[in-house]
Amino acid sequence: MNGESYRAFAAVYDLLMEDIPYGRYAEWVREIAGPPENQKLLDVGCGTGVLTERFARDGYRVTGIDLSGDMLSVARERFNEAGLEGMFFEQAMQEMEGHSGYDLAVIAIDSLNYVTEVEEVAAVFKQVYSALNPGGRLLFDVHSPYKMTELFLDGPFTADLDGVSYIWHTYPGEEPLSVESEISFFIRRPDGLYVRQEEFHLQRTFTPDTYIRLLEEAGFAVRSVTADWTGDAPAENSERIFFHAVR
Repeated sequence: MNGESYRAFAAVYDLLMEDIPYGRYAEWVREIAGPPENQKLLDVGCGTGVLTERFARDGYRVTGIDLSGDMLSVARERFNEAGLEGMFFEQAMQEMEGHSGYDLAVIAIDSLNYVTEVEEVAAVFKQVYSALNPGGRLLFDVHSPYKMTELFLDGPFTADLDGVSYIWHTYPGEEPLSVESEISFFIRRPDGLYVRQEEFHLQRTFTPDTYIRLLEEAGFAVRSVTADWTGDAPAENSERIFFHAVR
């Protein structure tokens, strides 16, 4: 996925993500990482900064990176309007440079699933490892294999939201455990007419064992692998897998 792929998506992203339990995600991070005061947090794949803002309000010193300049424009505006401090950089997570001294890194809401080659996932982990202090933590989630091969293929998915409608078709990708999504957005203009924009997205996941191997090869110690906010180990029909690793 290139940096322009989210151009239309950025305009309506927050509406489409309203059902994501951001508060629960922030709570999961706090439970593992401890008190946020004086901790530097790197939000990798931060998007429009919804979760980044929560981290900043909790007391973390935040930096966000994202491949999409359009997403980052929304994130910067969000922070300016809220009077919050944060830095944002337009970078691909597998190529991010210039980051060091962080106590915590988060790759949230399946952002890592947009990194579709195993070598690039390995590169992400190596980059994050370099950005963290000794003892620093990496927390992230990914789609489960079950979600990629079963649930995503139940579409098409449609919605008629406030000012935007979409039709979301998802098909099996060429690579194992991957899906290709074609999204047609209908965005209402101030004059009441709608503008149609098309998006294409490719996502891929890997088995938990593959992520564990790549983390360990990067130098991390894996502390926990859980599923679906339960704290339990992943099951065959789990949908979202959570990882906690320590440098």
